[in-house]
Amino acid sequence: MSTFSETAWLCLAVPAALGGIVLYKLKKSPGQVGRKVVCLAGLWAGAYLLSLSLFWGWVLFPLSCFLMCAYLSGHEFLPVDQKAVLITGGDSRFGHALSKYLDELGFTVFVGVLNEKGPGAEELRRTCSKRVSVLQMDITNPQQIKDAHSKVVEKVQNRGLWAVVNNAGIIGLPADGELIPMTNYKQCMAVNFFGAVEVTKAFLPLLRKSKGRLVNISGMAGGVPMEKLAAYSSSKAALTMFSAVMRQELSKWGVKVSVIQPGGFKTSIAGTSEMWDKLEQDILDNLTPEVLEDYGQDYILEQRDYLKFISRCNNIDMSPVLLDIRHAVSAKSPFAFYSPGAMAYPMLCFVSFSPTGIFDYFSKKLHHFRGSMPKALTKQA
Repeated sequence: MSTFSETAWLCLAVPAALGGIVLYKLKKSPGQVGRKVVCLAGLWAGAYLLSLSLFWGWVLFPLSCFLMCAYLSGHEFLPVDQKAVLITGGDSRFGHALSKYLDELGFTVFVGVLNEKGPGAEELRRTCSKRVSVLQMDITNPQQIKDAHSKVVEKVQNRGLWAVVNNAGIIGLPADGELIPMTNYKQCMAVNFFGAVEVTKAFLPLLRKSKGRLVNISGMAGGVPMEKLAAYSSSKAALTMFSAVMRQELSKWGVKVSVIQPGGFKTSIAGTSEMWDKLEQDILDNLTPEVLEDYGQDYILEQRDYLKFISRCNNIDMSPVLLDIRHAVSAKSPFAFYSPGAMAYPMLCFVSFSPTGIFDYFSKKLHHFRGSMPKALTKQA
């Protein structure tokens, strides 16, 4: 009985101690660190609750401690020390908020915007310090990337560029993959993938010189299949894989590569109502009579309601994303993957480890959109 009590107390004390460390660290750490350490604490507690033998308990104990130390050791932030960061897509939301956040932390920030005379660019000039430079930078325009590169080189000179954050992206109008025009597939790839690759290639010599950071903003949809996002998801999946390969190749240069896969945040990536009108018309103009007859115009015009549906479910608080990007830019040992957002990490794990049939079933339940059915299927019913 005495042995049992000592074992029970040990098994309960270890997760309590780990939890205390987490509470202490969480004041300054991104949620990613806290979640993983809590998982390690849960692993140890679960060993006791599942009545594993004392032997396995002692195996899990040093393993948990080792993994905890490995994660927390990378939490320490490097000094800002006039480090320079380039951010694309700074006109609004993630890129806009990140530019302000890094400016407050003391970084020199170069913000690439789609329209240097737009309201987002003007607000940055008005509210940020002189450390922030707003650059005209349509990432699908090679000449604008070259011009931005020249301006960055001129300003940083021998200091080099510490980090590039590829944030610019578009989503288009969500619709069934068969309905999305090829122009929309190509546009998503041009912005979300090829644009990020071209920016990366242009600024990599500067990153190699500083042994800095490459941070690519992908998305949960780049790892989790989601209906109506075939064009967007494919481009983000390409960016995620590109990042993984670059992480391996650039390690010999001392450059660290991270991917941010946010899930469930409200952004302006979907565009405006006027853009939706144009995309709807593009869909209708590019469909064959047979496909239009099978789906029906009413079903097609209802697709924009999906954007309103997911917008209502999304979080307006972007701080988890900003904290994870800061960790990727500043931590001594940044993670390869970050998944800010309530559902992002569980869903990425679920799709990786569950059988396809089970994932598809629960995915339909979790992301069920109560829209109408295609016209041909309605007739069959």
